[in-house]
Amino acid sequence: MQTMIRIAALFWIVLALGCARAANTEARLILSHDSAKPGETILAGVQLKMAPGWHTYWQNGGDSGAPTTIDWTLPKGVTAGEIQWPVPEKYVMESENTFVYHDEVVLLVPITVAKDAPAGKLDLAAKVVWLECEKLCVRGIGNVSGALTVGPEAKLSKDAALLDTWKSRLPQSKPGIDVRTGWEAAAKGDSRPLLIEWTAAKETKSADFFPYGDEKFIVKAATEQLKSTGGKIRLRKSVEKLDAWPGQIAGVLMERDDGKKLLGAYEVKVAVQPSLGASGTGSASANSLSAPVGEKKSIFVWLGIAFLGGLILNLMPCVLPVIALKIFGFLAQSRESPEHVRKLGLVYGLGVLCSFLVMAAVVIGLQLAGRQASWGMQFGSPYFLVGMTVLVTLVALNFFGVFEVTLSGGAMDKASVLASREGAAGAFFNGVLTTVLATPCTAPFLAPAVGFAYFEPPRTILLVFVMLALGLAAPYVLLSLQPGWVRFLPKPGPWMETFKKAMGFPMLGTALFLLSLIDAHYGDEGVLWVGIFLVCVAVAAWLWGTFAQRSSRRPALALALMGVFLVGGYLFALEMQLDWRHREPSVAGTSVARKPGGIEWQPWSPEAVQAARIEGRPVLVDFTAIWCLNCRVNKRTSIEISSVKSKLKEINAVALLGDYTHFPPAITEELKHFNRAGVPLVLVYPKDAAKPPIVLPELLTPSIVLDALEKAVN
Repeated sequence: MQTMIRIAALFWIVLALGCARAANTEARLILSHDSAKPGETILAGVQLKMAPGWHTYWQNGGDSGAPTTIDWTLPKGVTAGEIQWPVPEKYVMESENTFVYHDEVVLLVPITVAKDAPAGKLDLAAKVVWLECEKLCVRGIGNVSGALTVGPEAKLSKDAALLDTWKSRLPQSKPGIDVRTGWEAAAKGDSRPLLIEWTAAKETKSADFFPYGDEKFIVKAATEQLKSTGGKIRLRKSVEKLDAWPGQIAGVLMERDDGKKLLGAYEVKVAVQPSLGASGTGSASANSLSAPVGEKKSIFVWLGIAFLGGLILNLMPCVLPVIALKIFGFLAQSRESPEHVRKLGLVYGLGVLCSFLVMAAVVIGLQLAGRQASWGMQFGSPYFLVGMTVLVTLVALNFFGVFEVTLSGGAMDKASVLASREGAAGAFFNGVLTTVLATPCTAPFLAPAVGFAYFEPPRTILLVFVMLALGLAAPYVLLSLQPGWVRFLPKPGPWMETFKKAMGFPMLGTALFLLSLIDAHYGDEGVLWVGIFLVCVAVAAWLWGTFAQRSSRRPALALALMGVFLVGGYLFALEMQLDWRHREPSVAGTSVARKPGGIEWQPWSPEAVQAARIEGRPVLVDFTAIWCLNCRVNKRTSIEISSVKSKLKEINAVALLGDYTHFPPAITEELKHFNRAGVPLVLVYPKDAAKPPIVLPELLTPSIVLDALEKAVN
């Protein structure tokens, strides 16, 4: 009898909880669009409306609570992304600190419609499970649904404005923020105090850090704000170890004014330093320097550094092939009027300047979108690499005389004819090509200048990139403004045809270098099929030069055969065999591969650096990429050599390699903390964890590396 009473009582409790659940929180699905085009991404939102006094939880509930989950049921051709969580509020109840939403929240989820999704109405549904609490916590379950029409035009829904409002409440990125974290003291059992410090807005009076959850450790929700100096905010958090101490932490920095109004909420991920120290000047670790370099110099100094960086970039191996174009241009112009020479020099400079302005616009656009830019980022795109390889191959074939870039036709056989073909379009193209081929390289002065600019406001980015352009273009423009200096060059003559063909070989080498980078995206198979397509392009160029430019016999047949090789080669090699537009990037051939008998590289991570420093071992970190020519030169001449390998073994150092070929965000963030926007970046961490890392220059010698390793153990 008592058993029956208990079962009945349990039944009524469950029923009561179900009724409470239905009354306390309502869930519904809202969409930013009523209709969307194939291939488009829209925004979905799960709206939770809570009764007064009730709350649900953020992705990290804090000391208690559980996050809301969304289990989607979607038609074929529709995929859902991860939940985007608006900034919560901290709720303290009887010493329990939690991160919650009161009254209402809209959890945002990007929904992507496949390019081949059929037209028509699609039904979207999801099962939503949440934990709702007042004095009593109960589990809530709701089934939500909505409809989306796939068609030729996109149409916003009536809920689009509501979704935009909640999108504005997501944590933002803050370029250039100098947040640092480090241990304040040794661990006591499984608990250890952690300090977090950053330069906040001037109006900030109170601050907090809302940590993301992690399976290996817990960053407690409670926060102690310490005395601030020099415009810096310093917080103390307690960390509890579950499986391991954190090598890095992630979460949201909160800044409020004296009226508790939210000034900003910034998403950060930062490595944990061995020690931050009482004054905030502790050593840098895997993700920080003691202070960004940009804070120690005025903007005018940085602009000067940028100009020098662009100037020195002319001597980098990436740009050397284009010097052939410049020299050839000078020789071709030697019989032209001074005014014509000056004009072409200025047009070349304009090509460089326009290219850098485009790059600056891309960096600013990514910054405003909350994403990170990096130097040479276009080389992470297989489409860019294929296009550039084809373009440089055509330039080499033009140098070899396979075809001519001219409307009049006829082969070049006289210097006067050659000079007449040097026009404004060619000069502008040379400026653009110089800039594009320069981006896989970093030069002394260039790397810190670009690193400084990438995390500054748009106006500063623009100024720095303009100075880089002026530095890169300066030598050629200055020579053009002084046509008299051309007399020191050899006199034009028939030998120029031979010189032109000889200059095709450096350009062909550049094409082969670009072709080798395809391996990082498509593997060896990609190099093969792109190479076959290049052969088809070369045959088409030969047909054009031989039968369309130099002969009037059957030009229509030549054009038809050109189309066969170009279109057929593209469809067969790139589309059918390689499927280049739909393939996932390959990891084959990346720079993480170990050389037999070479240094025993391990993959870089903040945790790997932290673990090695805790053991008291020096650390060599090489951030590199397969498309970075400077990186390759450094590795072969100054890193992957017997003396360095022996030194690493002698001092019991750990060698970590950070592969930036595909621009992983973790390495982008790491470069940012060293005021770098690209690779190479080589660091040597001393065995004394209290000492900061030694940052090596962009161009290395064996003695530079060996000296840094020696300092790491002294």
